[in-house]
Amino acid sequence: MFLYEKNFELQKKKAMKSLSEALEKGLVDEDIIPLLEKINSLPNYFTTSSCSGRITVMQMPEFGDKVNAEWLGKWHREVSLEEVLTAVKKHDSGMLWFMLHSPIIHVSAKTLEDAVELLNLAVNCGFKHSNIKSISHKKLVVEIRSTERMDVPLGANGDLWVGEEYIAKIVDLANAQLRRAKEKLKRFEREIKEKITSEYVC
Repeated sequence: MFLYEKNFELQKKKAMKSLSEALEKGLVDEDIIPLLEKINSLPNYFTTSSCSGRITVMQMPEFGDKVNAEWLGKWHREVSLEEVLTAVKKHDSGMLWFMLHSPIIHVSAKTLEDAVELLNLAVNCGFKHSNIKSISHKKLVVEIRSTERMDVPLGANGDLWVGEEYIAKIVDLANAQLRRAKEKLKRFEREIKEKITSEYVC
């Protein structure tokens, strides 16, 4: 038995406590909670972090400097043009970016076989960028990630490079991609219920 298998129950207990605290504080995306509950109800898995997908407007002091970046707007849902324009107007320095990030879930599996089974299921549900992220003495982690992503520069140092018509087009595109990504989450939840949960039912 590998060491991460021996540590599994202890690590799951700690993770479930952290998740419970995050839920109480409203720090978990509401639309991904049913999926997290389904995964965590399985004896050989537990989630460690998650995001249901998001659209953001960010200003960054220098290209790639996410540590000192400032969120001007962040939504875990489809967004209106007016909301994005309001966020864009806050820009006063650095690079201005409009971004879409796909859902991402980190899941700890008890065994390598469990990890591979979950990974294959995720890929079949459209999460094509999923992988086994790490194997350590504490955890065996599967990263579930989709392909939807946008990183669009809009301006710099208070100067907007594009017009409202262009921003409207990328907002529509981002909303369509986010909608597709969230549909994958629902499919993944159904597949876990049908294919993995059934293995633990006598």
